[in-house]
Amino acid sequence: MEHETAGDPVTGLKWTRKTTEKVAKELQSLGIQVGPRKVAKLLKKLKFSLRVNHKKRSNGSPVERDAQFCRIAELRQQFATDGNPVVSVDAKKREHVGLFKNGGRRWEQTPTAVNDHDFPSLADGVAIPYGIHDVLANRATIYVGMSYDTAHFAVDSIERWWRQEGRRRYPNATHLAILADCGGSNGNRVRAWKYAVQHKLCNRHGLNVTVAHYPPGASKWNPIEHRVFAEISKNWAGVPLQSYETILKFIGTTKTETGLRVKAHLVRQRYPKGVKISDKQMREVRLVTHNHLPKWNYTIRPATQNTSI
Repeated sequence: MEHETAGDPVTGLKWTRKTTEKVAKELQSLGIQVGPRKVAKLLKKLKFSLRVNHKKRSNGSPVERDAQFCRIAELRQQFATDGNPVVSVDAKKREHVGLFKNGGRRWEQTPTAVNDHDFPSLADGVAIPYGIHDVLANRATIYVGMSYDTAHFAVDSIERWWRQEGRRRYPNATHLAILADCGGSNGNRVRAWKYAVQHKLCNRHGLNVTVAHYPPGASKWNPIEHRVFAEISKNWAGVPLQSYETILKFIGTTKTETGLRVKAHLVRQRYPKGVKISDKQMREVRLVTHNHLPKWNYTIRPATQNTSI
C-alpha cells in the first residue's frame, strides 16, 4: 500500500484507493489469513478513513465579479422602471427519458422499480429543458427539447416565449433584457447565440436585446437556477421521468407560495450540433458593447435601427 496511500498533513488522517477486499487478498498472498471486515478495522486503527472528493478548490473569481453583479442589478431596476421585460434564461440538466432512478424521496406505499443501470441505450429519448423566467411577472416557461442544447434551440425558445407570451404581457415594449450564464448555448463567446438573437429576435420582432452575462462560476446567482429549476427538481423528486408526458406534467404543475407559475412545451424540432457562424455572417450582427464590462454586457439592435447608444 506504500504507493496507494495519501494523507492529511494536519490531521494525520490517511486514505487509500484500494478496497478492503484487495488489501485482504494481498495479505492472504503473504500467508496472513484475514477478511475484508478485519482489514477495515485494522485500517481504522492505523488512522485510515474512507474519503470522497470535496469540491473545495477554487480557481479564483474574476476581479470584475462584484462590479458585474452591480451592473446586473442596475439593469434590472432600469428595465423594471421603464416597464420593459427582463428574462433569466438557462438550460436545465439533460435528462434521460425512461425508467431511470431520479434523485429525491416521496411518500409511497411501495417503491417504484427502475432500471438497475443508467445505460443511455435504455432511454426512450433525451429531454433538454430550456427555461425562460420572466423576472417581473414571476412566470416561467420551459421548452423541452429532444436533441441538443444549441444556441439556435436557446434563441428559438426565447423567440417562442416572446411570440406566445412576452409581447402580450408587454405590448409596448421595444427592449428586452436577457440575463444568462457565461457558458453553454447562450455563452458570451458563442457566435451562433449572437447571430440567432440578431435574426430571430431583433430583426423579426423589432426588439433591442440587451444581454448581461453572469461571471464565470456565478451561474447559481442566475434567478432561473434557484427560483425555477430548483422548484422543478423538488416537484419531480423521486419520480422516474419515464415519458415526455411525465416530464411536461411535473414541470407544468410546479408552483410556489410566492406566486411562481410554470408552463411547459415539447419541442420536436431537431437541432444539429457544431453549426459554425462565419466572419461574414458575424458582420450582420449589429452588436454594441457597453462601456462597462463590454465582454459581459452588450446590446443587439434590429437591422433597420441606428446602432448608437
